[in-house]
Amino acid sequence: MAIKRCPASIDVVEAAKIRIRNVFRNSLPVYMSFSGGKDSLCLSQLVLNLIQTGEINPAQLIVQFIDEEAIFPCIEEKVREWRKKFMLVGAKFEWFCLEVKHYNCFNELSNDETFICWDRYKKDVWVRQPPSFAIQNHPLLRSRIDTYQDFLYRICTGGITITGIRTAESVQRLQNVAAMLTAGKSMTNKHHVFPIYDWTNNDVWLYLLKEKVNIPEIYLFLWQAGTRKGQLRVSQFFSIDTAKSLVKMNEYYPDLMERIVRREPNAYLAALYWDSEMFGRSTVTRKQNEQGMAEKDYKAALLELFSDMDGNFQTEHKRYVADRYRNFFMSVSAIADNKDCKVIYEGLISGDPKLRSFRALYQRIYGKYITEAKKKEGLSNG
Repeated sequence: MAIKRCPASIDVVEAAKIRIRNVFRNSLPVYMSFSGGKDSLCLSQLVLNLIQTGEINPAQLIVQFIDEEAIFPCIEEKVREWRKKFMLVGAKFEWFCLEVKHYNCFNELSNDETFICWDRYKKDVWVRQPPSFAIQNHPLLRSRIDTYQDFLYRICTGGITITGIRTAESVQRLQNVAAMLTAGKSMTNKHHVFPIYDWTNNDVWLYLLKEKVNIPEIYLFLWQAGTRKGQLRVSQFFSIDTAKSLVKMNEYYPDLMERIVRREPNAYLAALYWDSEMFGRSTVTRKQNEQGMAEKDYKAALLELFSDMDGNFQTEHKRYVADRYRNFFMSVSAIADNKDCKVIYEGLISGDPKLRSFRALYQRIYGKYITEAKKKEGLSNG
């Protein structure tokens, strides 16, 4: 879908304030997802400022934090700090420590696609202990079955949810929000509103600086370790966004890797094989390691994988993902080069449980095809 960006007469901060005011004017409960990360902090500061100036009613606000157990110490500290801030102005703060499913990039290697947060059967190896005030059960929770998104949707049906999702984070988010706005809607069918959806990375860091918002130190550690500004993402340890930084962060949190490996034994593979085909990373280190090696025929490798679906993809969800990849490969095999086939292959090998890489492939391959077709058409017309 072609996306056209239009300039506005106000800046992104003012636009976000208008969206937040409009949400609270509905007089419905307003649920705000909070994670302690940079985007979440921007949204929280906006909301807190509007409460303090009397522009929105704090009694409507219910802040929700899903504690995924495997989080950095500074993130927990930051969430505790903001819990106090919101409770002091009259808002409700729900801190959930629940047995919900979470995708785990390391578990892909043992044919297990989910990590159970706060697993009751693994209390002795929990990464950390839950706070004494945490909510550890709920009548609407399907324990060990729900993802946190499933659970939150179920308990928030009576109100509107605001989150710090931004379109700059991924092409898929940009397309989804663009489609929603093109249809004349201001929220999703699940009553989600994204007040800062149009903020860039620079907007986020500038706002935090101007508002003097203290950020979790993990961002500074990641920056010092060479992480690029656009990749400064912090989430649960076993998600693909954070897994790559675990080894580097051991320098700043000396006992971190020990606790993580005790909870998830496959995590040690991050230290050994992160810059390899196993995790599908296109890093400088991997390029150096593979220098001088013969280029692999990825189209042939894909055909081999797809020739034995049951043997190579041994769970129902993996076979579902592989089937999507296989159908896509068949539709583009005539125009895909070896580099494109490599992306498809590594998406399968490293695991793509949420199909994020799969969706990006459409942009990559079809976008390249359209661009090349236009070039050829221009040459022939010239």
